[in-house]
Formats: sequence, structure tokens, C-alpha cells
Amino acid sequence: MVKNYRVAIGAMLLSIWAMTIPAFAQNTQYNVLFIAVDDMNDWIGPFGGYPGIKTPNIDRLAKKGVVFKRAYCSAPACNPSRASLLTGVRPSSSGVYHNNQPWRPVLKDAVTIPQYFTANGYEVKGAGKIFHNAFNDNASWPSYFDVPKSPEPPRAPVNGFAHFDWSPVNVQDEDMGDYKVVNEGIGFLNGQHEKPFFLAVGFTRPHLPWYVPQKYFDQYPLSDIKLPKTIANDLQDVPDAGVKIAKPKGDHKFIVEHKQWEKAVQGYLASITFADGQIGRLLDALEKSTYAKNTVVVFFGDHGWHLGEKEHWRKFALWEEASRVPFIVYAPGLSKANGVSERTVNLMDIYPTLTELCKLPARKGVEGNSIVPLLKNPATAWNHPSVTTHGLGNHAVRSEKYRYIRYNDGSEELYDHDTDPQEWKNLAADTKYASVKAELAKSLPKTDAKDAPTVKEGKE
Repeated sequence: MVKNYRVAIGAMLLSIWAMTIPAFAQNTQYNVLFIAVDDMNDWIGPFGGYPGIKTPNIDRLAKKGVVFKRAYCSAPACNPSRASLLTGVRPSSSGVYHNNQPWRPVLKDAVTIPQYFTANGYEVKGAGKIFHNAFNDNASWPSYFDVPKSPEPPRAPVNGFAHFDWSPVNVQDEDMGDYKVVNEGIGFLNGQHEKPFFLAVGFTRPHLPWYVPQKYFDQYPLSDIKLPKTIANDLQDVPDAGVKIAKPKGDHKFIVEHKQWEKAVQGYLASITFADGQIGRLLDALEKSTYAKNTVVVFFGDHGWHLGEKEHWRKFALWEEASRVPFIVYAPGLSKANGVSERTVNLMDIYPTLTELCKLPARKGVEGNSIVPLLKNPATAWNHPSVTTHGLGNHAVRSEKYRYIRYNDGSEELYDHDTDPQEWKNLAADTKYASVKAELAKSLPKTDAKDAPTVKEGKE
């Protein structure tokens, strides 16, 4: 009798305990919400790049997860960045360095992240811009919602030229492509899924052209716009290879001569805040769903963006502004809330991190490092400098203190971020930094794959 009573009490206590533990502890295999944003630099709230930026939804995600303050892309362009992080193969290993190089022909046997999750029993869906638009990979998506076109002003371009342009559009949020993409994500999260899922949602804004509804421009009056910190003759100590990349007589010359700098910054800020609103709709849907306690959220920008720093606009460069990316990871029950990591990480780290978090077999040949230890303890010891590649033989190595750039012709740049966060003083020629350069050079890629074949591809 006593024995049966003890068994009954034990069973009851076990039942109560089981009800009190969160869902993620009972079902240890996470779902994944994979959020990719195009051309978003570090101007968003958690990264402090622009004072007064309005990104309340990204801010609240940052409070839940870990913000990686020193996160960098593998390549400062849409196609090579996305192809590399989704396949686990660096640009220097594949030869896919630019937007006009289709990646699948040279990576025939690559297994992308969504392919790997499908093969391991996950339900997989993609919506919006995940791969570079021109080279989306049908093999990766059992279900996919393509990127819808967004409205444009009736007489575009308005302030710039071609798609390098910025202007309000007289439409509602519902008319924008990103809104429709989020609708697909919301519909998926509202559904019932018997298997764990991998849901990828890609946002186009703040990619050019910066056409978003007027209300977002109104949040940033031109009289309040703050231009990026710059100095005169910033390219004076930059080698010719770097100046060629900057193209100061292109976009920047146009901006200055046509007095468009404040307007362009306004357009970029407006586009960021529009994107934040749509990200918020997606996060709201997740939080209201039955999957909130068991879904990893990975949020990242595919590369950075210049707005006149070093007389350069857009991405396509090896400096901090083009290569630093927003990167936040939330893993329920594992990541540290309000976590901030100062360690150098790379978007190449996403693949091995997700496979570890979701308890999948480690994918062989993936180039990158799982950042699970940093999710648990953002300040843990870490010795993985981040490498960014732009074109054959051009690389940047970023440690927590330095950025070292070596171009294909052997010319160099070196910046001390402790004393020079804007990278205004190139120290590469100073002999006292020879040992610093030598140490950073150890992280340069050991191979430089020849350029992959190109196709005519007009858009970024």
C-alpha cells in the first residue's frame, strides 16, 4: 500500500515537473526562423551606428538573444555572401566573388542549409530574397514564395540615377513586396507542423532603390539628418587597389555635386525603419504561435553599406562599413538574454551553428565555426579572426583590435580600431606593425580559387 502510494506520488510529481518545463526541453530539436536582410548595415539600434534610428522590433529581438557586435560577411556583395553562407563554402574556395557569377555551376555538389535540413527530416520553406535573386536555387526549396515587385514613383529616378535612387512612394505598407513576403511567413507560422521546420524569410529593403511609403521618410526630417563621420582626403593613404574599389568619382561625386547626401541618408534610414516594421510583424507572429518557445531565430544582414565613408557608396569594399553586418541569434533556453559578444564572428558560422543547435550531424567540409559557445557565454575565449573577400586575391582580416587588408597586387592597409574606429589612418607602412601584420596574415585564405564564369547581370 505504502509502496503504491509512493509510486503514485512520484508519478504525479513527475507529471507536474513535465508540465512546468518549457517545450524546448521536452522536444530538444529546435525549429529555425532564418531572417535575411539585404544591404542593412550597422545603423540599427543594437549596433549604434546611427543616433536616433528607429528599429524597435530589431531592438526587442536583441534583448532576447545575443548581439554580435563584431560580425562580418564573407564577401561584401549579395551573391557571394549568400552563396557562401548557405553552402558553407567560402568565396576563395569556390571562385564566386561577384554578383555576376552563378554559384551552382561551380558548386554542383554543394548541399545548402535548407537542403541539409530537408534531408534531416525538417519541413522547409523559403520566402523572399534568400539567395541572390538572379541565382535562386530551386533544389533548396520544397516550397518557395518568390520576391514580389515593389511600387516605384511614376517618374523614376527621382533624386539619383538608374536604381541608385531614393524617394517616398504614395502607397501603403501592404503594397510593398516585403509586406507580402512576411504574409507568407505569418501564414506558415500560423499553420500546424508535425515535423520541426526551417523557415527562411528574406527582406529586400533597405536594398536600393530606397522607395518606401512617405510615413517612413517623415520620421527622419532632412533638418535632423546626420551625415557619416568623414575626413577630407581619406583616400590619400589608401593604395591604388583600394581607391579603384572606392570609385570616388562615381556615386560620391554625383551625391556631392547634386547636394543629395542628406536626402540619400534619409532614404536609407526610412528604408531601414520600414524593414524593421515588417520584421516586427514576423516576430509577432512567432511569439503568438505555438512554436515561440522552441524556435531559434537567426537575424543577419548579408553585408554592410557605405554612405560616403571613404568617398564610397554601396557595398563592394573591404573596409569596416561594407563588411560589418548586423547579426543576432536567439536560441530559447540556451542563448543569454541581453547578451552582447565582442568576439569576431562571420556569416560563415551560421551553417555549423544551426546544425549543432538542431542536433544534426555536422556537415563535412563546411568552412566556419559554430558560435554555440558564444551563445552560452558571449565573453568566452575565442580565437577566430574574421575574413572577408572581395574579388580574386583581395582579403580583409578582422581581429578584435585590427583590420588588415591585403590586395591581389600585394598592397596593404592596417587600421587600429581601438584608436581609429573610422579607419582614417593606414598603418600598414609603419614598420613597428610588421609583427601585427604577420600574425593577421596567418588567417588569410590558403587558396584563391580562379574566378567562376560570369553572366550578364545588371542588378545588385
